[in-house]
Amino acid sequence: MKVFDDVGRGTTGFAEYAGGVATLFAESTSFICRLRIRLAETVAQAYFLGVQSVGIVLLTSLFTGMVITLESANQAKSYGASSLVGGAVAYVSSRELGPMLTAVVVAGRAGAAMAAELGSMVVTEQIEALEALGLSPVRMLVVPRLVAMVCTLPLLVILADIVSIFGGMYLAREAAGISYDSFLTSARQFSFFGDYLKGMVKAVFFGIIIVVIACYQGFGVRGGAAGVGKATTGAVVTAIILIFITNFFLSIVLYGTTGAQ
Repeated sequence: MKVFDDVGRGTTGFAEYAGGVATLFAESTSFICRLRIRLAETVAQAYFLGVQSVGIVLLTSLFTGMVITLESANQAKSYGASSLVGGAVAYVSSRELGPMLTAVVVAGRAGAAMAAELGSMVVTEQIEALEALGLSPVRMLVVPRLVAMVCTLPLLVILADIVSIFGGMYLAREAAGISYDSFLTSARQFSFFGDYLKGMVKAVFFGIIIVVIACYQGFGVRGGAAGVGKATTGAVVTAIILIFITNFFLSIVLYGTTGAQ
């Protein structure tokens, strides 16, 4: 009987969590559709979530592109397929690694910060103060972060793709003697503008996941400072798991099971 009790409790907890996240997203979307957006706060959040994440995103994508090239360039050259290296880097970066790794990095940085900030506001009763003043915490705190993330994460993905390709191009020249012209010609041949657009579409979904999960975890903080730490960890872990799952299903929807255009 204990097994059934544990399963039932887990199912109930999952349903409650999913329902709470869906409700928070629906309420945020309602404010956005009615254009009840705090512009100044949204710009400030765009700077924090987007601009201040540029450094770590570019560093991650640079070494990602270089690693892909390092693993493939020498092997490709030995088989006479050096013309495929640039295409491989651009193809993988634009479709999968660019959007997904950017989202994971931003989830670790910005998602943790959002959960900790809102959790601290719950602990210090600032959320209750907003409600006492007749202000919606969702409109005041969640909507600016959601709009800012949806606007900035696709731009970060484009920057990540560019840096990844140029990092791979540099290493291909230094490690395998593949010329820049050959690398870029291959990248243009095997990657398409639509791939980059679809990567930006993925980024929109990933941005929604990061913000909604982080804010929901922050609002649900209980138990003081220990609760803030637990919520922060939960926000990052849950967001990253959902990013991987969503990436899989979006790849099927956007590219098909065979990856055809």
